[in-house]
Amino acid sequence: MRLNKITLAALAVVAGLSLTACQNDDAASDSSSASSSSAGGSESSAATDSAGTDADEGQGTVAGTGSNENGKIGKCRTDELEVTATDSTVDGDEDGSVAVEFKNGGGRDCALSGYAGVDLKTNAGSLSAERTGEQSPSVVLKDGESVFFGITYPINGSGGSGVRVTGLVVTPPNETKSVTLDWPGGATLPVTDGSGTPVRVGPIGSAGQGG
Repeated sequence: MRLNKITLAALAVVAGLSLTACQNDDAASDSSSASSSSAGGSESSAATDSAGTDADEGQGTVAGTGSNENGKIGKCRTDELEVTATDSTVDGDEDGSVAVEFKNGGGRDCALSGYAGVDLKTNAGSLSAERTGEQSPSVVLKDGESVFFGITYPINGSGGSGVRVTGLVVTPPNETKSVTLDWPGGATLPVTDGSGTPVRVGPIGSAGQGG
């Protein structure tokens, strides 16, 4: 009986020691897992912060914006141009002439080339100007600069009432939006059967300042 009691007591002590050891191992394992989880969370957070900072630092002015697009000067838009027309007829000229000014007010450099669309509004309907056929240079307008082109038209010397001009419609080259202006030239055009001098428009740069 004494032997049995000692054996049972010894088993109980060993079992107690084993249980304590397991609990210590479990606690150490839990502590290690918590530490790893904490470290992993810290590394993840750091990576996110770094990526966000890099992304923020990458935000900046896109190349090619400003006065030029992708390093190229864009065409002048109707809304960027101040369009005016003045009478430039010189005494003794067979034909009347009007100078049309395009002034760049868009805040950027822009380019113009070719012919503007020109239509005269009359009491007999719209009259489109014919192109002179002259070579047209490409003109780069800096902000605030101007370029001119000319319109020629037949002077009504018939003494009759003729065709009354009520307005001038100008469309910048390569644009579809037009600007309507007062017509500064002669009040009337001669009535013609088509054999007379037509209204003509020159290319961009075909007229100087004021004429």
